[in-house]
Amino acid sequence: MANILRGMTADGSARVVAIDGRSIVNRAIEIHHTMPTATAALGRVLMGASLMGSLLGEPDDLLTLRFQGNGGGGTILASSDYMGNVRGLIGDPSCDYPLRKTDGKLDVARCVGQGQLSVLRSTGSGEPFRGVAEIQSGEIAEDIAYYFAASEQVPTLCALGVLVDTDGSCKAAGGILIQLLPFADPEIAEKLEANAKKQKPVTSVLEAGRLEDLLEGYLEGIPFDLFDGFACDYRCDCSRYRTDRALISLGSKQLRELIDDPQEDTTLSCEFCGSAYSYTKDDLRALLAEAERKKP
Repeated sequence: MANILRGMTADGSARVVAIDGRSIVNRAIEIHHTMPTATAALGRVLMGASLMGSLLGEPDDLLTLRFQGNGGGGTILASSDYMGNVRGLIGDPSCDYPLRKTDGKLDVARCVGQGQLSVLRSTGSGEPFRGVAEIQSGEIAEDIAYYFAASEQVPTLCALGVLVDTDGSCKAAGGILIQLLPFADPEIAEKLEANAKKQKPVTSVLEAGRLEDLLEGYLEGIPFDLFDGFACDYRCDCSRYRTDRALISLGSKQLRELIDDPQEDTTLSCEFCGSAYSYTKDDLRALLAEAERKKP
């Protein structure tokens, strides 16, 4: 299981949330069979979505973070609930590039490319909120920070990291998100910015120590309180019921076409977790009857 810690500076100037999400990224690798660069890109988006999702207020709230860039990875998407449980996908899991010559790191920016970042918040009632921003660097964390500043006018620090081992598994993964609150002390803002500049990579801190060490580094010299911590995971909410509803929504005509198709069974697979749901002709006839009953 992954872990999230949430806190606030003692004076109420900023809120902070951090995640150790190695298990989440390893589950994503297992499901999507990602190559190293794709693993790093998808992993960072998963970490970012989990952090952002943990800021939601209600059990039914959901957040979707989508990077629609022109890089080799294609669209990268992650969806989180209010407890940071997250699922995701990448357009091309086989996307991989040589390490960058400048620093020997995985070329996530090339995998993401340029394009648009969007955030969708569904609250269970009323119209969902959707915010957009242009992708600035493709490094994910910088783009999330820019999104909050440009689209929601919330000054934000964000750092994310995914360390891929030589066998393709995730050795360490996590991140931290710090947001200034209204009427924040300018001195606190300056300290946070100065601290961020001297921090080691997120994965270096998590690999060597505790999640608390990540918080203490970014909040050095700033009194703060941790108000809760909880476990989260790679979690998909797909189900037979949901695929039933999806098939019924196709309408009577398309259901009849599936029934008449020579193929014995119809199978729907979840793109987030790979679960497969098979339907016999009798199953489809039962759904057709339900669809007919629901006609106005």
